[in-house]
Amino acid sequence: MSQQAEQKPLIEFPTDFNLKIMGAQHPDFASEILKAIQQHAPNTTEQHIKLRPSSGGNFVGATVTVHAQSQEHLDNIYRSVTSHPMVKVVF
Repeated sequence: MSQQAEQKPLIEFPTDFNLKIMGAQHPDFASEILKAIQQHAPNTTEQHIKLRPSSGGNFVGATVTVHAQSQEHLDNIYRSVTSHPMVKVVF
């Protein structure tokens, strides 16, 4: 038997993928995040975003469902979101 086992990809594409995004509370947070995502996934709309404020009200969490075609596509979306100045962290 070979020492190298064939590895399956962790995610099978295309797929709907939930990005968990946290940022500072701001009235434009959702629209700004959507713009960043739409650079790579133009079919993502406001209906794909679910917002929830933090318990202290200083931050907002967003779950955005994106339709990723490949790992590279998902990586490009992730890079676009993580580089946005309103974003603190992306899961």
